[in-house]
Amino acid sequence: MAKTPNGKTRVAIIGSGNIGTDLMIKIMRLSKTLEMGAFVGIDPESDGLKRAARMGVPITAEGIEGLVAMPEFADIKIVFDATSAGAHHKHNAVLQAHGKRVVDLTPAAIGPYTIPPVNGLDHLDAPNVNMVTCGGQATIPIVHAVNRVSKVHYGEIVASISSKSAGPGTRANIDEFTETTSQAICQVGGATRGKAIIILNPAEPPLIMRDTVYCLCEDGDRAAIAKSVEDMVAEVQTYVPGYRLKQAVQFESIGDNKPLRIPEMGGEFTGLKVTVFLEVEGAAHYLPAYAGNLDIMTSAGLRTAERIAERMGA
Repeated sequence: MAKTPNGKTRVAIIGSGNIGTDLMIKIMRLSKTLEMGAFVGIDPESDGLKRAARMGVPITAEGIEGLVAMPEFADIKIVFDATSAGAHHKHNAVLQAHGKRVVDLTPAAIGPYTIPPVNGLDHLDAPNVNMVTCGGQATIPIVHAVNRVSKVHYGEIVASISSKSAGPGTRANIDEFTETTSQAICQVGGATRGKAIIILNPAEPPLIMRDTVYCLCEDGDRAAIAKSVEDMVAEVQTYVPGYRLKQAVQFESIGDNKPLRIPEMGGEFTGLKVTVFLEVEGAAHYLPAYAGNLDIMTSAGLRTAERIAERMGA
């Protein structure tokens, strides 16, 4: 059946690590649209699988093959993949063969990049949508906000997260993180060129997620740019309450007498440099509040899946 007796759409999560577990808890606590149908891992001793079992969610430790073999699989309409970019290629092929819709929380980028406040309604009929990365979810809305006022020629983001919030899957995907985020800065954010950097901070006590966004753009109305950024922050806060500006938007004129030389741009730049400092406090559904990287990624995935479910039921 397309819906459960309570009118919700059944979903499964592949990946019993930090991201998958946080997402499961969000669905069970917050979603009025989705219902957990299965939770999938490969380590029967993982905290995520044990937690799911305690919460009454059907589980398997046999990976994608175990999911397909579960009796619940027939009623599952949407599957989240919270494993790794490499594993997702196999998972997606299996899921597409069974007609499942896929929300990809890895940097595999098989489906179109999706950032809810930017292009969240554009790909609801796609068989697979890609949620980019935690850094991308935090920063690409800002690049887009600047670009809709003044053309961004170069966007660079630096995402700093606590080492404790980066599980094995995140660590295995560092190269994919930078490549996928850089591409999405351009394809979704609108920058002509983009660059992404991630920092795993080992500090104790763990530090909250912090992101810095640099945009080199056409000189324009600074008040309008600041207003656009503030409006975008407010939009992201509708699904990630802990997302906020660390300080006011910063502006710097780059004149002909002192141009910036940017190797990625292939030359010198004159115009306006816009700098935005962000921090993301997590909702502490699974890891403590310092893990804002989990919160923004899983919240974006949840919002996207809810919209897909609404479209499927329309």
